[in-house]
Amino acid sequence: MQRRPLSGGTRPAVATDEHGRRYDTRVYAVQRIGALAVAAVILVFGVLGFAGGLDFFSTDGEQILGLSSNGLLSTVSVLTAGVLVLAALRSPRTASTLMIVVGILFLLSGLGSLAVLRTEANLLAFQIENVVFAEVTGLVLLLLGAYGRVSGNLPADSPYARPRADAVDNPDGVPSTPAKFAAERAMREAEIAVVNHTPTADQRRRVEAMAQVHTRADRRRVWMSFD
Repeated sequence: MQRRPLSGGTRPAVATDEHGRRYDTRVYAVQRIGALAVAAVILVFGVLGFAGGLDFFSTDGEQILGLSSNGLLSTVSVLTAGVLVLAALRSPRTASTLMIVVGILFLLSGLGSLAVLRTEANLLAFQIENVVFAEVTGLVLLLLGAYGRVSGNLPADSPYARPRADAVDNPDGVPSTPAKFAAERAMREAEIAVVNHTPTADQRRRVEAMAQVHTRADRRRVWMSFD
């Protein structure tokens, strides 16, 4: 992904995903930081469980950071932390999807464990504190995963926004307004002037700026930014 700062110090930076779509990086930053924070907590919990040499399938469990744990729960915790780290390193849509999925699994594990507390089927050695932790963590992951994604009116620079109908119907950026048609004519004249070694200083500056982008719409946007 390539970061492209917009002009003006107060406007957010944007990045380009693997499909060439530009998006506001702030949504991804919130999700990535949240995923890494949750991963750090459960990773520490899992590693301390391994260090304590807990029985793998003990249904009683031992206390780790105020929660009950056994070897199986420690293993699940470390693996879950790895999934969340992977989510933080992937694209915004992948990160959001994985966080929502993991959040749902946390919620289900907490609710499911309520039915088997203090029984031989309590394979993860859950106690009521674990249930509360699982429910809270699941809700946090769900909220972070849905942040900036679940809305009826997403802004165009959201990483989860669907392409607008005009963008789908006009993928090559064909001009659709008088100003854009005028910009296209001026662009062609400037490029011809550069080839003939007769450009004005303004034409040369604009053509050099356009050379930094590739799509037709972006080239026209750069040209018009000088007006």
